[in-house]
Amino acid sequence: MTELMDTEREVDTETDSDDSIALPHERRGAFGRLYHGETAIDFYGRRWWGLGLSALLLLVSAGSLITSGLNLSLDFKGGVVWDVPSADMTEEQARTVLDDNGLDGSSARVTIQTNQDTGGRTVSVEVGDQPDTVRQAVQDAFATEVGVTADDISTSSTSSTWGKSITEKALRALVVFLVLVAGFIAWRLEWRMAAAAIAAMLHDVLLSVGVYSLIGFEVTPATVVAFLTILGFSLYDTIVVFDKVQENQRRYTAARIPYGDVINVSMNQVLMRSINTSVAAVLPVLSLLVLGAGILGATTLREFALALLVGLITGSYSSIFVAAPLVAIAKEREPRYRTMRKQHATGAELERLVLGGTPSGRREQRGRQSSTVATPQPTGAPTAEALLTHTPRPRKKKRRV
Repeated sequence: MTELMDTEREVDTETDSDDSIALPHERRGAFGRLYHGETAIDFYGRRWWGLGLSALLLLVSAGSLITSGLNLSLDFKGGVVWDVPSADMTEEQARTVLDDNGLDGSSARVTIQTNQDTGGRTVSVEVGDQPDTVRQAVQDAFATEVGVTADDISTSSTSSTWGKSITEKALRALVVFLVLVAGFIAWRLEWRMAAAAIAAMLHDVLLSVGVYSLIGFEVTPATVVAFLTILGFSLYDTIVVFDKVQENQRRYTAARIPYGDVINVSMNQVLMRSINTSVAAVLPVLSLLVLGAGILGATTLREFALALLVGLITGSYSSIFVAAPLVAIAKEREPRYRTMRKQHATGAELERLVLGGTPSGRREQRGRQSSTVATPQPTGAPTAEALLTHTPRPRKKKRRV
């Protein structure tokens, strides 16, 4: 009994010393914990906030698309554009010329562009598709208005069938892309993650299109290319997150742990990597938008950069707040995790999991402590301390043969 008491005192000393050890992340600030993947953010507990915000934004985007539609460029809806070189022509003068030739000047799209290299100024006037006689008459009227020859004014015409053909090809490519990517993710990871990744990707594209509809940005072929580029980035960031989720899922195979803990541990460990990926992708796009389109005047880059910027931001958001919660909701329906759907670690317990702690031993210890407290000792029964502190019985001497 004396040896048993000494052993218990040693165990208590070791337990107290383990609790007093300062963990490495306690000596770091918030940014240090974020950088080293040691945060303890309860992503799983806030999953409905992220999904609710996404649902609200999707409803707004869908409503804008139904009511306002998209501001399609000439390449999709067809029409005529006159590029008039003039140093002083105003929008009102351009619309007046159209009115004088039987066209609706108020509905025309008039933009003024300045070449940063040469300093030349060009007024672009865009209207719907017109017969050859009308195009020539308006071209001559613009030439007379600004005092140049008709040959100095460039005229371009695009049929709507070309834009329709481009749209159909883009949709076919999108369907093939989705099928191939979903099959690969299902083979490499699992079908639930494939479904969640495709849902997050469609979420990003619909939000990006909704932003263009709400603000009225013009949709050009460059915008369509940017939308297709968004698909690749959204899937890349989501697969990075899912790879960590599957790694932790295998790590906790032998432990009885809620799937919410797997999601939380994975999200905290991969959060900094996801932020770095997004920042590294957004900075070049911002340089295209600010330097290229804004300062240098390369307006052809504006539509492409805007679509990319919106898509990169939504893609980074959806990989954590849309794709991961959808996987958690699907996985919790499995028999292994179904009984633990409303259980997940938070606070200090989540920190220990993120730092590599073993959940099974800690939960068993907590269960033993709670059972000890919950079971009262019967009145008059000897306590454990009393049983361990009684006088030991003397050992019998062995008789020598």
